[in-house]
Amino acid sequence: MQLEGAIALVTGANGGIGKYYVEALRAAGVSRIYAGARNPNSLADLTAIDSQRIIPISLDITDEQSVITAASECKDVNLLINNAGIGLLKGLISAADLSSARAEMEVNYFGTLAMCRAFAPVLKANGGGAIVNMLSILGKVNFPMNASYSASKAAAILMTQGVRAELAAQGTLVVGVMPATVDTEVSRNFPQPKVAPEVVVREALQAAINGVEDVYPGEQATEMAAQLLTDPKALEKAMAMMLPN
Repeated sequence: MQLEGAIALVTGANGGIGKYYVEALRAAGVSRIYAGARNPNSLADLTAIDSQRIIPISLDITDEQSVITAASECKDVNLLINNAGIGLLKGLISAADLSSARAEMEVNYFGTLAMCRAFAPVLKANGGGAIVNMLSILGKVNFPMNASYSASKAAAILMTQGVRAELAAQGTLVVGVMPATVDTEVSRNFPQPKVAPEVVVREALQAAINGVEDVYPGEQATEMAAQLLTDPKALEKAMAMMLPN
């Protein structure tokens, strides 16, 4: 993927990692960056950095019509960054009901899939391009403090593999980004180590440039990925000690 001169769309651009994607893409010479958020007014400070290249758009990835509209209005996109996501810090059994689990699936799985489906023909028309899906290493081993989030990311990981297979023939690179704990407002009460959002973005975009399909930004994610290959049960048991409140 060639970033300079590319046309990108970033979902969840007003979130903890989204703004870093927008800033990094601008620095890399991307010609136009569509910054998506449910409330475009929340992007005012971000778009003020470069109003000629950073274009705010109203986008709710859980709303089918909103996704269809974005695809019809942003027909020049050749780099889709599915960054929008939620984690509600709920267990599976201890949660009062299924509302948090359903919400996480709607955004992290169904919403991301909807974006892939809507923009697949756009990317094809523009030469193939790339999709970057923000996933999590917690989709490969459950974190009980955020258990239903882990489950939604597990679904998103397998979805990413399936989308990758289906879009290979049209030349679309599909990158899965799987950090561990990212140092954002959501994880402010989580213990160290944490990976800086700038590092996540840098490694994700470098993976797109290099054609790397799976990337584990930060030392924690790299070590967990290695342990999943050597002793996955030990990692599962270690994570199982961190129960929801």
